[in-house]
Amino acid sequence: MAEKVEDLNLPLSVVSRIVKDSLPDGTNVAKEARTALARAASVFVLYLTSTANNIATKSNRKTINTNDIMKALEETDFEQFIEPLSAAVSGYRKCVQEKKTRLSTGKKSSENGDSKTETPKKSDNDDVEVIEDEDDEEDNP
Repeated sequence: MAEKVEDLNLPLSVVSRIVKDSLPDGTNVAKEARTALARAASVFVLYLTSTANNIATKSNRKTINTNDIMKALEETDFEQFIEPLSAAVSGYRKCVQEKKTRLSTGKKSSENGDSKTETPKKSDNDDVEVIEDEDDEEDNP
């Protein structure tokens, strides 16, 4: 468990990068606003985690899984995040599966004595990106 309350906050550098990437170029955000966003994000994560933990506990489990997070989003009235989160999780799982496939294919080739096979390198495309539909943007003012 965290020794200080500050230990539970998200890193300000990470929050600043997310904020910067989500705003148009040339938009400045005051340090106080970035700090407020970091604390708000931390509170949201802690609240959602606590709710998901309660759901897992009711099911006699100690491990929180994706379904617990989805149910926690419903219980906390954040249903609007379920669809984009599901898409991100699907994309993540697809990337992991593709990486496993590439690695196992590389191992099989090297086991067969194929010396030309290279070890797969991590590409910049391994990151998961969520792309919102234009319809979603119209619904949200």
